[in-house]
Amino acid sequence: MTNRTKQFEACSLAGLAVLTVLLISAASLSGQVAGPNRPLQVPDAFVITPFGYFHPSCVLRLEEAETLLADGRVEHANAIVDSSAPLCNYPRYTATGLLITADTKGASAIDPNVNGWLEYVSATTATSYGKISATWPVPPAPTADDGQTLFFFPGFEDISDVISIVQPVLQFGNSAAGGANYWAVASWNCCTSGTAWYSPLLKVSTGDTILGTITPTCKPGQDYCATWNVVSEDKTTGKKTTLAKSAAEGQIWNWGFAAVAEVYGVKQCSDYPANTSLVFKVHLYDQNRKVIANPGWVGSPAGSGISPKCNYGLNVTATKETLDY
Repeated sequence: MTNRTKQFEACSLAGLAVLTVLLISAASLSGQVAGPNRPLQVPDAFVITPFGYFHPSCVLRLEEAETLLADGRVEHANAIVDSSAPLCNYPRYTATGLLITADTKGASAIDPNVNGWLEYVSATTATSYGKISATWPVPPAPTADDGQTLFFFPGFEDISDVISIVQPVLQFGNSAAGGANYWAVASWNCCTSGTAWYSPLLKVSTGDTILGTITPTCKPGQDYCATWNVVSEDKTTGKKTTLAKSAAEGQIWNWGFAAVAEVYGVKQCSDYPANTSLVFKVHLYDQNRKVIANPGWVGSPAGSGISPKCNYGLNVTATKETLDY
């Protein structure tokens, strides 16, 4: 059991008070439910996110022209501000099916397996990071269809106060953001006050180049910035989807993730993309917005007990990180 797994499942799935943007109803997410390969204890109506299983009413979409305010209300494109932030009345489940309630302060996690973080590359700093930028290609689709959902992304967290994670995400399969048996991107922030936020899902094609960036709205040189822009862009088509001014909620982004593979419902190796690996080209910046030549990336490989046993592995360099599957 890795410290990363413990911290991620305990922190990114804590609390139940909900902020608001556009409340997604269970009916609108029918067909995006957790799927046949979910852990048995996860209710049928719950949906997949990059952070585990959520009730649909607790997964919120922020439109491109909307702004999430610090108190959980949303300012819409017409300058009208929501009168209040609704509450989420449901618990959630980790990727491995662990029940998380409002009173959960920590939780024992099991080794990575078919559901959850598979392998990743990360680095930490004593101060804060000022930006991350990563490009990676959209791989070929899997040759098998077992209802699996695949997520690949870079991201930021606060290793000293892990509350949420911000990330531009490439996905295959369905999630709370939508999707099906095709590749798509969206930008996410989860799970401050128990809520998962995402930008509109953008369909992409095999061979396209994805650019994911997380940048502050503040001037360089600050340890803390209250809001960040999370952008998922298809460089091939020029289209992008943005989670603008996403709140850091007091967190300092001192834990960077260059490349993460997170999977749900994988039953066989052909549920992974129909190639052997995915390469992320990553630039990490310090708080002064200067490129860090060697961030000290460290690989966290897939656990030995994972099933199915595929060609898992990592190749870590200063600027290029490879996830094998």
